[in-house]
Amino acid sequence: MAGVSRCMKYSMFIFNFFFWVCGCIILGFSIWIRVSSTQQGVESSALAGVNLLIAVGAIIMILGFLGCCGAAKESRCMLMLFFIALLLILILQITGGILGAVYKPQVEEAFKLTLNASVSALQSTSEEYREYQEAFQKFEREEKCCGLVDGPKDWGAKFNEPSSNICKCEVEKPSPDLCIQYQNRYIYKKPCGEVIVQQIKDNLVIIMGIAFGLAVVEILGLVFSMSLYCQIGRK
Repeated sequence: MAGVSRCMKYSMFIFNFFFWVCGCIILGFSIWIRVSSTQQGVESSALAGVNLLIAVGAIIMILGFLGCCGAAKESRCMLMLFFIALLLILILQITGGILGAVYKPQVEEAFKLTLNASVSALQSTSEEYREYQEAFQKFEREEKCCGLVDGPKDWGAKFNEPSSNICKCEVEKPSPDLCIQYQNRYIYKKPCGEVIVQQIKDNLVIIMGIAFGLAVVEILGLVFSMSLYCQIGRK
């Protein structure tokens, strides 16, 4: 009877070790996005995709560990569980990509509604939103932007308070590209909504690159695990 190829066995082990590392990277990166988005005041409803990515990263870590154990112990049961779980994840990734492309207009509309709701929070005088308003002003200073959609108008009466430094252009020499003069003071020109949208697009490009690379890795994992499974069966 044919034995198990040591090359295939060790390749499967090494592959799954790197697969586990990929899970760690995805989990860490998605947690970083989640924490930074929360600090910027993005509503939790807009972070569903990031939460899903956190779950995916954790699952990949578990699968990597399962594949390593299956290869090391030559366990057909573990290898089959690894194969089935990996196949399901690949199918879900493809389905998610298709649904994302189909429902892109609805997602954009939902994001616009989120921005409008956030504008109401900026204008509110309730103590409930004070912490959010302070966090958003910090975001404005860091990203050199003002308001969400319509610049200083998003702040309503708060912008006109005598002690208000909202949107103040804190640079020595204000340039027309960065600052504009509004009501006898210089403020940042760009709405923060544009900054947030650009950040989301940049993050999506990274996520798409990770997802594509992960799909290639998953296909290799399916080939390795099934090949080793068959070899152990012929042993």
